[in-house]
Amino acid sequence: MRLKAFIAGCALSLLGLHAEAAQVQVAVAANFTEPAKEIAGLFKQKTGNDVLMSFGASGAFYTQITHDAPFQILLSADEDRPKDAVANGFGVADSRFTYAIGKLALWSRVIDVTKGEDALKKGAFAKLSIANPKSAPYGAAAIEAMKALGVYDSLKPKIVQGNSIGQAFQFVDTKNAEAGFVALSQLYRTSDGTRWVVPANLYAPILQDAVLLRKGEDDDAAKAFLAFLKGPEARAIIERYGYGLP
Repeated sequence: MRLKAFIAGCALSLLGLHAEAAQVQVAVAANFTEPAKEIAGLFKQKTGNDVLMSFGASGAFYTQITHDAPFQILLSADEDRPKDAVANGFGVADSRFTYAIGKLALWSRVIDVTKGEDALKKGAFAKLSIANPKSAPYGAAAIEAMKALGVYDSLKPKIVQGNSIGQAFQFVDTKNAEAGFVALSQLYRTSDGTRWVVPANLYAPILQDAVLLRKGEDDDAAKAFLAFLKGPEARAIIERYGYGLP
């Protein structure tokens, strides 16, 4: 009887260990795709928990969240959507924090944009790619920078919009647009073309906030992932990709 009890106890223990592995559903701003994948991989190594990520525009994700999307965490490209999530009952109070500060860059695989202001004023291109400013904070920052430089009105007819910063990047990468405003982090693994890091004083700080959503309120794995995101290993990855740290 004691042997049977011991075997049964071992079986329960094994089931318990298996049950500890969990899945976390995270909505991730497109600009943060690559660092998020790296952080999620390291988190799995440390905890055994899978992080299932969807990538896209922050505004589109917020709309999905308000329509009962299954996300437990939102890693936004701005601070407004996480604030709204908390204010409107979709996010957990006091869970919001800034995980990265985004940087805007002008990039081209066709023309020289290293002197960005001059390149924009000359306008020697047919198409200029930006992310949709209504749903993607990097798109709003691009318009803000162009207005600060006094070139927005002349360039407006040349602007093509991607649904997210990821699509804006693709337009330049495939040369469907000769130049475009992208997130500096997207250029981490490419040396192709030319780039200009847009001076930070030309646009409002892109504070990228994370928030625990109501669907993750009682989920230990979701909470653990957010805690990991605040830790030194994740912060080192974030900084390596060219983001500022809070």
